[in-house]
Amino acid sequence: MDTKNTAIPADVAAHVLFHYGHKGIPAGDWHEALITLIARADMAHAAKLTNAFPDYGGAVLIAKYADNGIDLLKDIAAGRCTRCKHDDGPITPTGTCEPCAAPMPLDGVA
Repeated sequence: MDTKNTAIPADVAAHVLFHYGHKGIPAGDWHEALITLIARADMAHAAKLTNAFPDYGGAVLIAKYADNGIDLLKDIAAGRCTRCKHDDGPITPTGTCEPCAAPMPLDGVA
C-alpha cells in the first residue's frame, strides 16, 4: 500500500490509533462507528467508504495493511515528519516536513 501521498489529519490518526488500542484520542460515536465499519468491511466496500471518507478510510487501511502503519499514524498524530521523524518544521499535507518534501539533489544543484 502506498502511504507516501496520504493526507491524514492528526486528529484522524489519533482516532484510528485509539480504535486499535494504542495511545490516541477517542472518536465520537459517529466517527467510531465509521472506523469500525471500514475496518470490518471487505476490500470492495472499504474502497467505496474510503472514496467517501478519504481521511478515515486511508488511516484505517494504513493501520491494517501497511508494514509500518501504526508507527506512521503515531508520527502523524504527534505532528512529526513521517520521513525524518523531526517536528521542528512545518509539516506538508503529505506528512513530511518541508526539507523532506523537496530534498536537495545529491549534487547540490536545485
